[in-house]
Amino acid sequence: MSIRVFTGRARAPADARNAGVALGVLDGVHRGHQVVIAAARREGRALGAAVFEPHPRHYFRPDSPPFRIQNAAQRVRALEAAGVAFVFQMAFDRSIAECPADDFARTILAEEIGAAHVSVGADFQYGKDRGGDVRTLARAGETLGFTVSVTPPVLDGGQRISSTAIRALIGEGKVADAAALLTRPFAIEGEVITGAQRGRTIGFPTANIGLSDYVRPKYGVYAVRTKVDGAPVNGVANVGVKPTVGAAPEPLLEAHLFDYTGDLYGKTLEVDLIAFLRPEQKFESFDALKAQILTDADAAKRALA
Repeated sequence: MSIRVFTGRARAPADARNAGVALGVLDGVHRGHQVVIAAARREGRALGAAVFEPHPRHYFRPDSPPFRIQNAAQRVRALEAAGVAFVFQMAFDRSIAECPADDFARTILAEEIGAAHVSVGADFQYGKDRGGDVRTLARAGETLGFTVSVTPPVLDGGQRISSTAIRALIGEGKVADAAALLTRPFAIEGEVITGAQRGRTIGFPTANIGLSDYVRPKYGVYAVRTKVDGAPVNGVANVGVKPTVGAAPEPLLEAHLFDYTGDLYGKTLEVDLIAFLRPEQKFESFDALKAQILTDADAAKRALA
């Protein structure tokens, strides 16, 4: 059975109740999150995840720079890969932001989701003004009829694995290090849009995708991999604002896919950033840019070999 996603606020159906539920934002579904999910799985019940969409930071700090590691669809797929059967995707709005901790546990976890077990990380906080923590959640569970497990921080090389740490790696261009913590490459997913089409005039057509709410990778050139109609395709991509041809108003991912000649406009692609090759730079001429693109393509093929 494929994963089922319940959006909004409503009483979960009978077959989704009494699950072991991993609770949190879970942006990235990284190795730390996977341990929280595994703790919920150990209860031997159906496995669920309760997440917020949009990310609470959008509510509390609407002017924050883009910071997401995944969009909602990518998170659902990562949760499914981790064995989750039910996703309770709660709209993070005023009703949740101002919900006292006790009401959150009673109304959302016990009454609406009907959780039998709730698994959280050690730093989990919830409720209005972050009035609840793992201790208050455990006490609430004793009253409301669900058990609680608390997962200690997961370390890598002595450093705590977190979405914040992964965002920092992506911003530094260290996408291979980020992938090790995510257990999959950082990937930008979006609809292919029409660009200036300069690349096709020099034999390097590109699929252009906006960066949307994703954390901004270090601007530069990457070896990338995607799937087109289910088939893997390697390529090279520039992420940034194209300073040589006139800075773009918004940054784009421009991917040239090797040995692919089909029409991609309107398709949704998920592009994995596999390796950082060089920073974005401004060239003195279009010919110099073209020569560098050839060099970048060779470097990407070596990195992807």
